[in-house]
Amino acid sequence: MITTAAWDRQKIEQLVRQVVLRQLLAGSEAQLSERCARPPELVVSISARHVHLTDEHVEILFGPGHQLTPMKPLYQEGFYAAEETVMIVGPRRRMLPTVRVLGPTRKASQVELAFTDAISLGIDAPVRLSGDIAGTPGCVLVGPKGVVELREGVIRAARHVHMNFETAAYFGVKKGDRMKLRIESPGCTTVFEDVIVRPDATSKLEVHLDTDEGNACFLEGATRVELLPPGEACRCKR
Repeated sequence: MITTAAWDRQKIEQLVRQVVLRQLLAGSEAQLSERCARPPELVVSISARHVHLTDEHVEILFGPGHQLTPMKPLYQEGFYAAEETVMIVGPRRRMLPTVRVLGPTRKASQVELAFTDAISLGIDAPVRLSGDIAGTPGCVLVGPKGVVELREGVIRAARHVHMNFETAAYFGVKKGDRMKLRIESPGCTTVFEDVIVRPDATSKLEVHLDTDEGNACFLEGATRVELLPPGEACRCKR
């Protein structure tokens, strides 16, 4: 038999739990709202020509058992420029002698070039997002210990922006959406369209341009950088 006192105590405990839960949820929502209201820090980087390699190709190019040696961390955590470089050889033996390898290794090897690089090599490289290499041209990679012939994998990287899911919520964008990047530089203010959104759980807000794009807008001398969501005025700047 449940006494009146016991019932009252149970009822009171239940009401207290409900009040505490509502306060906790309200606090979490307030924190999320505050984070979303703060403009995230924007970094715009020039992604120079580079190569991504599989474990197998690392061993062919640099010797059995060889692993990439990190030289310098990149802005996104877990990624780095390696000590290793390779020579890229295109049609009619046109070549780029020392192209940096980036780590960590991948499931498929890939070469990312600027338009000028592709012209120099004589390769008609399509504009693709990293990893989308089906049907792309190939090339020959030459390392100190061996040679790899890629049947496909040479691209011009589409300009894109990395961000985490909270930042995507702040901008109101999702994977595959296209944003605009406005760069104010002395004498050559430039707006880049079709900056493809690439959100995930951990990435910091960073736009990647290739060397040609970075030079064209004088990114090194930029005085202001703005990232514009689709159909909206600027909400993030540096």
